Amino acid sequence: MDIVQFAVSILLFFVLFFGISFLLNMVLRMSWFMLFVFPLIVLLIVDDFPLNRYFREPGGALSDVWSSILALSVFDIIILLSGFLGTLAAGIVIRLLRKNGYQMF
Repeated sequence: MDIVQFAVSILLFFVLFFGISFLLNMVLRMSWFMLFVFPLIVLLIVDDFPLNRYFREPGGALSDVWSSILALSVFDIIILLSGFLGTLAAGIVIRLLRKNGYQMF
């Protein structure tokens, strides 16, 4: 992986998950909602089979996705971790805005 592509991917995942988390936290009024949804999103990013397989054969699907997660490279883990940090930062920003009296948030 090229270093420029890696840096852009880190920034993109951080900003993408920050924005999605910020909007959902603002609309749903739950500061840490996306922190709990993020692992499900990672599962959907990592797996390579249809979503209904989780319902048809959950044991096989979870074991396959677990082996896929363990096979991720360091670059992929860092990129996904930057998305998690974006989600965490959105929760912190929403909490600070609410604490400072902004009614919209």
